[in-house]
Amino acid sequence: MNYQELDQKYYVPTYKRFPITLVRGENARVWDDTGKEYIDALAGIAVNCLGHNNPALVNAISDQAKRMLHISNYFLSESQALLSKKLAEITKMDKVFFGNSGAEAVEGAIKFAKKYAHSKGKGGEIISFTGCFHGRTLATVVTGKDSQKKGFEPLPQGYKKAEFNNIESVKNIIDNNTGAIIIEPIQGEGGINIADKIFLKELRELCNKEDIVLIFDEVQCGVGRTGYWYAKDYFGIEPDILTSAKALGGGMPIGAVICKEKISSSINPGDHGTTFGGNPLACSAALATINEIEKNNLIEEAQKKGNWFKKKFEEKNNGNFGIKEIRGLGLMIGIELEFMAKPVVEKMLELGVIANATADKVIRIVPPLTIPYDDLEKVIEIMFDSISKVKENV
Repeated sequence: MNYQELDQKYYVPTYKRFPITLVRGENARVWDDTGKEYIDALAGIAVNCLGHNNPALVNAISDQAKRMLHISNYFLSESQALLSKKLAEITKMDKVFFGNSGAEAVEGAIKFAKKYAHSKGKGGEIISFTGCFHGRTLATVVTGKDSQKKGFEPLPQGYKKAEFNNIESVKNIIDNNTGAIIIEPIQGEGGINIADKIFLKELRELCNKEDIVLIFDEVQCGVGRTGYWYAKDYFGIEPDILTSAKALGGGMPIGAVICKEKISSSINPGDHGTTFGGNPLACSAALATINEIEKNNLIEEAQKKGNWFKKKFEEKNNGNFGIKEIRGLGLMIGIELEFMAKPVVEKMLELGVIANATADKVIRIVPPLTIPYDDLEKVIEIMFDSISKVKENV
């Protein structure tokens, strides 16, 4: 059966897919329907933190599926209660709300922030930053690139944009209508850009002074990806609201809004809700994911492997490859080129490594936290080989 033809015939053309159909995986390796093997250095875009087919995760999903999949939020499940407690402990925050995705988590965070702001007699405008990406829903795409907004007007109002890592640009646009500031401490789609520690400290102080809600969007950089449970711990900054998704379920769809008591105290029954969010299956998967990360010291592993990767990369880079910079934290790594990254990623795929291009000139590497060093070494080897081949034709 030609799955690519079926996809082109029946699926809404929202994706520019690679011409490959993946059928199975094992840790950091995947296979397509022709039997070709690949090293997965993308992990479903920072989702499959435990790799593919992790036994503990598969067993947790299977066990829960045999009991119940869904009950609605009129009732409480054991796994939702336990996951709420676990995330509050990990983040040192107070309350949790579960949704189904990163965009839904950000939408929830925006609603919570607006409700808090209105309870204090303030407006509910949202400030985001250049280079940000917070999702594809109408309320989140407003914050993104102009190309993502085209054709979807009229867009929701009440959004402003400041310059990333520039506190003065924030001060210039805040007023009594400002309800919240949302920021990725490490921008993913924007090209793996790390916020400046002093900038985040000043941002926190500004929000404290003006009683503005500070939201950290850690959908991509959370759950051990950076060598910390959440990147906020690397920066030593506590937000009022934290969003989490992607790796949280190890591959099962789940998102979370995690907030301080002062935010949750402004929320009343009926202010927000979801049909599928926090269902027993997704929460059981998330609990198993967190347990595996703790049991196997994967946060420490992410830090070690990320440092090892950057060291090996720099050793191999002799300045002749057209590489502008390598940056990132833990196993959230971006390699910025002097030319477009997409042809390099396509060549890497041809040679058996899955990565992706973001922000035009950046190769994004976000493999499973469980990826072996041998596979990481192969990723580096194939990346440089691909860069060399593409550079010849630039």
